[in-house]
Amino acid sequence: MPPSTENPDRKTIAVVGLGSIGGIIAGLLRAADRHEVIACVRRPLDRLMVERAEGTIDVPLRALTDPQHATPVDWVLLCTKAQDTASSTPWLARLCHAGTRVAVLQNGIGHRERLAPLVGHATIVPTLVYYNGERLAPDHVRFRRAGEYEFAVTDDVDGRAFEALLEGTDMRVLRSDDFATRAWRKLLINAVANPITALTLQRQAVFRREDVKALCLAILEEAVAVGRADGARLAPDEAERTLATLLTYPPDAGTSMYFDRLAGRPFEADALTGAIVAVGERHGVATPLNGLLLTLLRATSDGLRDASKL
Repeated sequence: MPPSTENPDRKTIAVVGLGSIGGIIAGLLRAADRHEVIACVRRPLDRLMVERAEGTIDVPLRALTDPQHATPVDWVLLCTKAQDTASSTPWLARLCHAGTRVAVLQNGIGHRERLAPLVGHATIVPTLVYYNGERLAPDHVRFRRAGEYEFAVTDDVDGRAFEALLEGTDMRVLRSDDFATRAWRKLLINAVANPITALTLQRQAVFRREDVKALCLAILEEAVAVGRADGARLAPDEAERTLATLLTYPPDAGTSMYFDRLAGRPFEADALTGAIVAVGERHGVATPLNGLLLTLLRATSDGLRDASKL
């Protein structure tokens, strides 16, 4: 699929990873039909269904299962879990060229550092994803809005290009001149939402418990101190604000780690809690609670991985 030349506004887009995040964006882009969309997946499929409040979308979708059949595109949307980035190397090698933009739709921080060795001369476009997704089947996902916008990007030419790419999808994009602070704010949400739901095997209703709220505030205070040491401009009451935001999400909403545990998949613990602990060590900020969470998450994740081999 070479980049489009007859209509420069119609781009070629490869979505790598068709889980909850990738399935939703692929389905909405395909329904808008402004660009050529192809899914890069492990198993073949020819349709995609996206449940949403405005009505269900059911669209045909072109999919590739072998990286050797891929050709350079205008945009790659990398939607794998952060720990699976390296496994995307064969796809990225075939899809990327000097004119490609690679939008990173992954949790965590350090998008550019993680992707730079894998994409050659392509341009990396970090994004923050705010919508809630649930993968119901390989060709069926559920989309829920979780705030005033679905994405945040840097307020530059690449961020504006990503926003333009999503025209017609009803995805709302915030352009920010302080992406680093916003990235830390998103990480703070993930620092409690993902570990607590995964370890308790409960959806977000668990955050209505007073004892869980108190624990989350303590975890967040640690993480906020690390973020400030890393240069993020976080408010004096950032921990309280983060918890308040978390409590606005539907009680029956899940998280990526929660769904991974239900499916017996390993966690992206090192990209979330692990990032907080690692940055804390670098700046000399103690993180005993986040360190405890990381140990429990790694042990649980390793147990899931070992069980899958039996």
